[in-house]
Amino acid sequence: MARWIRGQFASLSGVGLALGTLLFAAALTPTLVPRSYLTQGALAGICFAIGYGLGVLSRQLWRYLELPGPSERLRRPVNAAILILSVLIALWFLWKAADWQNSIRAVFNLPLLPSLHPAQLCLVALATFVLVLIVARLFKRLAAWIVGITRRYIPPRLANIIGFGLAALLFWSLASDVLARSVFRALDSSYREFDALLEPERAQPTDPNKTGSKASLVTWRELGRAGREFIAAGPTATRISTQTGRPAQEPIRVYVGLRGAETAEARAKLALEELKRVGGFSRSTLIVVTPTGTGWVDPSAMDALEYLRDGDVASVAVQYSYLSSPLSLLTQPEYGAETARALFREIYRYWTALPHDRRPKLYLHGLSLGAMNSEKSAELFEMIGDPIDGALWSGPPFETRGWRSITESRNPGSPQWLPEFRDSRIVRFMNQNGPSVPSDRPWGAMRLVYLQYASDPIVFFDYRDAYRQPDWMRQPRGPDVSAELRWYPIVTMLQLALDMAVATSTPIGYGHVYAPEHYVEAWTTVLGTGRWPAEELAALKQHLADRARTPAGGESPAGTPYDNRGG
Repeated sequence: MARWIRGQFASLSGVGLALGTLLFAAALTPTLVPRSYLTQGALAGICFAIGYGLGVLSRQLWRYLELPGPSERLRRPVNAAILILSVLIALWFLWKAADWQNSIRAVFNLPLLPSLHPAQLCLVALATFVLVLIVARLFKRLAAWIVGITRRYIPPRLANIIGFGLAALLFWSLASDVLARSVFRALDSSYREFDALLEPERAQPTDPNKTGSKASLVTWRELGRAGREFIAAGPTATRISTQTGRPAQEPIRVYVGLRGAETAEARAKLALEELKRVGGFSRSTLIVVTPTGTGWVDPSAMDALEYLRDGDVASVAVQYSYLSSPLSLLTQPEYGAETARALFREIYRYWTALPHDRRPKLYLHGLSLGAMNSEKSAELFEMIGDPIDGALWSGPPFETRGWRSITESRNPGSPQWLPEFRDSRIVRFMNQNGPSVPSDRPWGAMRLVYLQYASDPIVFFDYRDAYRQPDWMRQPRGPDVSAELRWYPIVTMLQLALDMAVATSTPIGYGHVYAPEHYVEAWTTVLGTGRWPAEELAALKQHLADRARTPAGGESPAGTPYDNRGG
């Protein structure tokens, strides 16, 4: 054992240890959303492995170039000093880790972390590093085996390069083509089976004007779980009238699940026919909704809209996937564009054929991946002669092209997390504190609004964060971003990538979970709803906020539609 320990210490890379410790320490600093010790520890372990791997790689490259290295008498005490210093740095950052996480939790109004957090985090980080080390050793053995074969036929140095390259290619192929696709198919199958389960507590509607009823063109089973939730969970005319004190209509909601038809075009045509059947084009407001990856439609958005319009609203959505939005975004960012485009094309063609004075105002809406695909669904040159009335896109992912282009072309001096674009007559940005410009500033013919939180990593992640500081980190920062947040090369990008995976686990009103009271403000901006007195609007916001944050919420025992928030 003593001999083995001495051998391990002799092979220790001082540069790798120093780089690994620095990346490990940086990984413990806060980012946009709070993290548990499991996610924090896993990230810290991966960052240490990356740093140590870079150090080992630099040593191998140094030897390969046959450059003179330090003597053994010098290397051992230097490595010992680096080891001691690294341990001290790691302990200090571990001691600070809970305070840094609590700085985010304080902004999010969450309870503080327990004192055991650093110890638990350290154990997870160690286990993660060991796992990465095993994979690295396997890679090294594979590369050595390939080099041993190729050296019989070609010069040694060329054999080394080819061996390393082939091993890397094989590992990448296994990870991306075999492993990733297998996981993707397994998850897709799992989500599909879950989507097919009928909830006994959610009864099929008896009203013939409801999608999924016996009179509907879409069966109750074909709606899927997200569709049944969307149809059954909305506010009734009675509930709306009780809150507003005015007569209200029963809101119209139309949904077609993936089982409704074989192709995106067929599902879009089915949605149009169902919308016509229930009288959707006779309402004053029509919303074409693009759901999230699982088919989920955010009740915070739709409930707020239906209250604001006294139920005089029709909304239509078509499912395009079973997978969650973050998973779809990372694996297939183009997922759903075809379906969103097909639905908009069918609705828009029918809508433009109606007399202008006898058709509803037409708007688009989407959350997360739904926002990105909704933005893609409408082409400017297609509708420039007869434009839609507007759109509300919440939490647009970082890959959203229109959002990215507008954000990068924002007016000088406006922050990335709440930009101003030109004269704000067509596009405006909002967060929990309202729009970026005064509400009385005049609009153009079309109103496009992006609702986004500064703490939403799905919006503000960028691969370029690996080598440059993002603009949203500069002062002034968003109201829901920790003052302790700092940028570090490579680490910040990895932190934000991890944040995306847990962005829907935050409290309502932070991260990627958009609050109904903020939707009320956003829809008011998009629709130009001016008939609501300020005190009534405030009461509506409070009513919707209380309902979203109360587990019972007046819903069935199965829970509220907010249980599946974020899709």
